[in-house]
Amino acid sequence: MKRSLGLLSLVAAVGCGVAAGVVGELGLGSVEGLAVALVAVKVLSALAVALAGLGFYLLFAGWVATVGASKRRHHDVRGVLRLAFGVGTVVAVLGVVTEQWVGLLFSLGIVGFAVTFALQQPLFSLLGWMYIMLKRPYQVGDRVAIEGSKGDVVEVSFLVTTLWEINGELVSSNQPSGRIITMPNSVVLSSHVKNFTREEFPYVWNELTIQVAYETDLEFARETMAGVADDLLGDQMAARINTYRERLDETPVELEVQDRPSVNLVQQESWVELRLRYLVDPRKGQRTKNRLYERILAEFNEHPDRIAFPVSRNR
Repeated sequence: MKRSLGLLSLVAAVGCGVAAGVVGELGLGSVEGLAVALVAVKVLSALAVALAGLGFYLLFAGWVATVGASKRRHHDVRGVLRLAFGVGTVVAVLGVVTEQWVGLLFSLGIVGFAVTFALQQPLFSLLGWMYIMLKRPYQVGDRVAIEGSKGDVVEVSFLVTTLWEINGELVSSNQPSGRIITMPNSVVLSSHVKNFTREEFPYVWNELTIQVAYETDLEFARETMAGVADDLLGDQMAARINTYRERLDETPVELEVQDRPSVNLVQQESWVELRLRYLVDPRKGQRTKNRLYERILAEFNEHPDRIAFPVSRNR
């Protein structure tokens, strides 16, 4: 579709260019001292340049869509193309109309300097977009948390980033709320950005906590929890940890990372917390936690002689 529209725009641009040439040769007289032919030539020439810019953009955008890359890359490349062809086309149209290229560039510099003071926030957002494109703190499809807002990135335009909200005041447990969050791109220049699904390693560590009484056979409880998690997640987690270690090798950070689920003990006043630690896809975090919790409780309930819960809790 874009290829057809691009070719049509280029054909129309050629037609406008030819028409401008014909009008310039024929001349159409003047009205009140204004050469109608000159005005018509400029209008047709400007229209030809604008249509040519649109046509080339559509052709390039259509070609990018056929390249074997992810939707994230296609989205980013289209944004860069829109900016490049948009600015280039506007400058070319103004140059054709004024026929003063040097003066035009000088004037644009002065106007740009003035606009910098008048439109600081939009310009900061545009700079934020450039930063996002270059440094990749996040991209379309990532789950992020920025300035108290959390959600999945669905669009990164020149000035704003759009999120599908997760959690918020309406829901919890990392569930979509149905609301849309729009924030200026300038926030990435002055705020912390938490990315839960970065393309290089789209996983996070998660914990499931179960409280047991001090009378519990803690070693048995730890082995039971780790065994249930290993059966459900062990092989997948081991493969992901290999990728995690490869990423760590590229940095000066030295960490000892376990490749299977593990359980830590935390002492409280009247109970002990067993904290199961594992690696998971953040979009499947709550679903995975529910499955683990159900299986672990089922195993615990089969051994009432070895697992005791705090007195204030029912089995």
